[in-house]
Amino acid sequence: MTSAGALLWDFDGLVCDTERSAHRSWETLYGRHGLDLPDTVWAVMTGRASGEVHAIRDLSVRLGRDLTERERAERRADKARLANEEPLRPGVAALLERAARHGVPCAIVSSSPAAWVLGHLERLGVADRFALVVTGDQVEARKPAPDLYLRALELLGRPADTCLALEDSPLGVAAAKSAGLACVAVPNAMGTPAPLAAADLVLDSLEHLERLDIPVRTTKVTAA
Repeated sequence: MTSAGALLWDFDGLVCDTERSAHRSWETLYGRHGLDLPDTVWAVMTGRASGEVHAIRDLSVRLGRDLTERERAERRADKARLANEEPLRPGVAALLERAARHGVPCAIVSSSPAAWVLGHLERLGVADRFALVVTGDQVEARKPAPDLYLRALELLGRPADTCLALEDSPLGVAAAKSAGLACVAVPNAMGTPAPLAAADLVLDSLEHLERLDIPVRTTKVTAA
């Protein structure tokens, strides 16, 4: 194994489980109309910055009308309120501490906008742990395109084969692999391990990432 020259972290669902907040907010909106949020719709939304578009389209079809701006705004406010209650995911603080102790820089690589990511990093008290934050408003193509990761590698001045990506969604894993990175995947609370099998290693928690090395391709799908 090769020691990682940098750890590149996704944010939503990995550092903080805002994906759970998004899911709950959509469940609530669907539920107001006596409907369930389809798993197939959520699967398309996960890890995608434009995920809201897919749910809006689906719900509008089911209702036979467009969602009102008030309904959209209430759903976003619900998500924001719930997200502000989410802590760091298990193992995040310890891994950040271990990386700092070993001199391994950390960077956030997220499709979400900067204001969202930076606000939560400050709230969670870990903003100073990241040498770099690359977000969706800094590139033309978001995940699953590799642009975000390529931008982070450029700014860090490190080649892909010396760095390790940490992801929670199939789209994120695809972006990391397209950028030439080794990738460790950890499903979020609303995800499952199986769709993450393209990663080099699949764990059910960052608590189980015992080393800061780049893994040889040893994908292991574990129970969530």
